[in-house]
Amino acid sequence: MKLSAFKFNLPKELLAEHPAKTRDEAKLMVLHRKTGKIEHKKFKDVLNYFEDHDVMILNNTKVFPARLYGNKEKTGAKIEVFLLRELNRDSRLWDVLVDPARKIRIGNKLYFGDDDMLVAEVIDNTTSRGRTLRFLFDGPYEEFKKTIETLGQTPLPKYIKRSVVPEDAERYQTVYAEVEGAVAAPTAGLHFSKQLLKKLEIKGVRFANLTLHTGLGSFRPVEVEDLTKHKMDSEEVIITEKCVNIVNQGKAEKRKICAIGTTTMRAIETSVSVEGLLKPYSGWTNKFIFPPYEFSVANCMITNFHMPESTLLMQVAAFGGYDLVMKAYKEAIKDKYRFYSYGDAMLIL
Repeated sequence: MKLSAFKFNLPKELLAEHPAKTRDEAKLMVLHRKTGKIEHKKFKDVLNYFEDHDVMILNNTKVFPARLYGNKEKTGAKIEVFLLRELNRDSRLWDVLVDPARKIRIGNKLYFGDDDMLVAEVIDNTTSRGRTLRFLFDGPYEEFKKTIETLGQTPLPKYIKRSVVPEDAERYQTVYAEVEGAVAAPTAGLHFSKQLLKKLEIKGVRFANLTLHTGLGSFRPVEVEDLTKHKMDSEEVIITEKCVNIVNQGKAEKRKICAIGTTTMRAIETSVSVEGLLKPYSGWTNKFIFPPYEFSVANCMITNFHMPESTLLMQVAAFGGYDLVMKAYKEAIKDKYRFYSYGDAMLIL
């Protein structure tokens, strides 16, 4: 398939700037792959589509406050630093993006917070925007992390033009987030409230947790018409024995195995045996899923509404069927569904 096959006009007003008032009250579109039927529900109605012993696979990554604002030494020029990942805990080395990048060179010092609470030194230029920073911090690691949390802001996607509000720290995080390391939320999971998870549990649904630390790679624009030439950024994945056992038991019992989000789907498709069973895994993935693709583990998925020409939309089209998904997106635009990170949800059965 070509990049242009995933082009569509998305009215700007459908980009969700704020989350739904309550998590599970967002709209839910339900796609039935066998019949092509499309239903319009509320997210809490997801309860009606699952039975005792069905399995939901959740990505329990936790978003950290990755966006810092500081000043460059001497000039005092304002600078935004986006923390991508920790390279070395002891040396306080971080892989970051800086904006504006052209003003930042190796050896520059950057200052953050009142009274220069935190100082960093640029020690490497990796790409046009990427840098390696060493934070000059003498205290214990816990104190360093606390300082980052105090100074950092919730890393809302750039399409959200408003200021970050205190509510974002909670809402741009799943209620089951546990393992810190993501710079973007696994957004399909944002719709689950604690009450809804409890109701699913009472119904007998089993939850399998894995971790994929979402980076910015998923949102990087595809710049090649031939999709086979696009390279995804690597993201860290941990799939435990416990997760594997729950999923493979569900498969053996021919239950619904539902991947909650594109990050979860990418993680499980990274570590599959020749028999189509999930395997434990600890490492990195740069898996890019686009049509046509044969899925091995999940037989249903929950996802958000994604941007035109995005790798996320391509994965959903590979799972739901290109024609049905594109038809559903037309309907979503007509019915004013909300798109992107704080947007509405889709269940594909």
